[in-house]
Amino acid sequence: MSKADLLKAATSLKDLIVTTLDDNKAENIEVLDLKENDYIADFMVIASGRSSRQVVALADKLIEKINQEGIKSVRKEGFQTGDWVVLDAGDVIVHIFKPEVREFYNIEKMWGDFAQMSASSQQTVTP
Repeated sequence: MSKADLLKAATSLKDLIVTTLDDNKAENIEVLDLKENDYIADFMVIASGRSSRQVVALADKLIEKINQEGIKSVRKEGFQTGDWVVLDAGDVIVHIFKPEVREFYNIEKMWGDFAQMSASSQQTVTP
């Protein structure tokens, strides 16, 4: 697969994740674009759920949707408490937090050197 094809696949996965989170009432969805720096993934998606129950439900729904796209090896952590769940889908890492936990860890600031794109203003990447 060419680099352009891999980027297109990563962008499609990111779009699926953002849409699924939005459709299921996740709050404050942010996308960090990491692809220019060859780090751990092309995109990092960060979102909030109002409660531990919603955080886990959002993660479960994402895993279901990602699996439907043929990606079966999604790694997951944090389901025990539901304060913060992280999903590693390869090219896209997803963090879902309760609001107070998100504020405490402030991942957006930690990765602040990278360009942030709001979920509502995504641009389509063309090869």
